[in-house]
Amino acid sequence: MNKQEILSAFQFRHACKEFDTNKIIPKDDFDFILETARLSPSSFGFEPWHFVVVQDKNLRELLKQNAWGAPKKLETASHFVLGLTMKAPLTKWDSEYIANFMKEVQQLPEETIKGKGKFYEDFQKSDFDLNNERHLFDWATKQNYIALGNMMTAAAMIGIDSCPIEGFNQKISEAILAEHFGIDTTQYGLAYMVAFGYRVIDPRPKTRRTIEEVVTWK
Repeated sequence: MNKQEILSAFQFRHACKEFDTNKIIPKDDFDFILETARLSPSSFGFEPWHFVVVQDKNLRELLKQNAWGAPKKLETASHFVLGLTMKAPLTKWDSEYIANFMKEVQQLPEETIKGKGKFYEDFQKSDFDLNNERHLFDWATKQNYIALGNMMTAAAMIGIDSCPIEGFNQKISEAILAEHFGIDTTQYGLAYMVAFGYRVIDPRPKTRRTIEEVVTWK
């Protein structure tokens, strides 16, 4: 793709409020979108996320009860994704998940694991002051939002619409996930929802501040 084609995808992307229920995203296209999430970067490369694709209509109906920003999307989206973020038991510097991740996924030698582990400990304790569960969850969610942005951009590049959603009661929604989705909410929290599909109404032209207002060169 050339630069103009990429910018055209950014112009195409908008927060689509309603989708065409007669159009379903092909499997290979949605697999591609999910793969861009899987390949997304994260701090220290620890991937503090999990993605739940909700296609069951009954489960979508349950989510609607406390997701005031999602009803029309849940009703019409071709695909609907929950972005889950790992909580402190998993992302803390001394967790078993982190130790196993460096060994099994990143396949690092023992000496490198010790060094990286010490950097990660110092990062949490001093550099970013991630010394309570909420701070750790919010920090991990920042990583998850990189995956969200990549999914939406990738979708736009192949002509698929999306809408990120934060309009939900986090505590109540997580209770629904625990009871009906089999999600261990001691380990995962709900960071965002995102809907994918095809628009029924063209959006108004995109509005943004000028580049001079958002960028400073020194």
